[in-house]
Amino acid sequence: MINYRSCYTQSGHLFRSKTRALHKALTKSLSNYDIHLSYPTGPIRLDPADIPGYTLQSCNESAEEPEPAFGWWRRKDLPHPSNSEETEIIYTGLQDGLARIAQVIREEGPFDGVIGFSQGACAAGIVASLLEEGRREVFLTSTPPDGKNSEPFPQSFQDLQPPLKFAIIYSGFPAPGARHNAFYDPPLKTPTAHFLGTLDGVVEEGRSRALVERCVRARVVVHPGGHFLPSQRPWLDAAVGFVRECMEKKGDGGGGKGERKEEGVEDMEVPF
Repeated sequence: MINYRSCYTQSGHLFRSKTRALHKALTKSLSNYDIHLSYPTGPIRLDPADIPGYTLQSCNESAEEPEPAFGWWRRKDLPHPSNSEETEIIYTGLQDGLARIAQVIREEGPFDGVIGFSQGACAAGIVASLLEEGRREVFLTSTPPDGKNSEPFPQSFQDLQPPLKFAIIYSGFPAPGARHNAFYDPPLKTPTAHFLGTLDGVVEEGRSRALVERCVRARVVVHPGGHFLPSQRPWLDAAVGFVRECMEKKGDGGGGKGERKEEGVEDMEVPF
């Protein structure tokens, strides 16, 4: 069973339509598995002002009724309490977003893996972290370096399900700031595949690689595109091959225990 995480402003229904090629490739390649795909929608209904690039003029010029927009949380930039030249990033509604994900896991799981794009990819990394053994104890003992309160461990994730077998991260990034350290310290042990677009103008490569550095069993695949899920054959094969390896436990899906691995798609074992 695989759980998909939509990006900021997208619903699960819209994300399903945009990942149809990946869905088809997974179903075809993993036909010996009973595959169930879940596409939950974030619980936070976004206002027009929350949507990047929104202007009243662009709304008036559009002849179509805009699609309802949803997110897993809202980002809020606040003045840093101890440094006037910096800002502190808060994810408002994060606990609500995680509670919604936990509800889906309880009702439809357990899940073998998670796939996420953009904000959904950040959420996928967080979910993989929260399901790992010992992560709750990390939250209970974690104190950010600046002395501020850390994000609490969501009680909805306590004893929820075993650790995931894999996570696929498209245009992902870590939750920023010291308050989120417990998600990533110690680093994630779940095998992860990170797809980065060289022309991604929304999530720059440095942000995505910051998440890679927080995953000890990470594989990196670079595609020559922008902020989207690549649907061409080589990158579909790369994703499907990674899932197959993790499900069949060929190695660990990454570059070995405690090792990160970067590959071109021509180097990867593909299923077709």
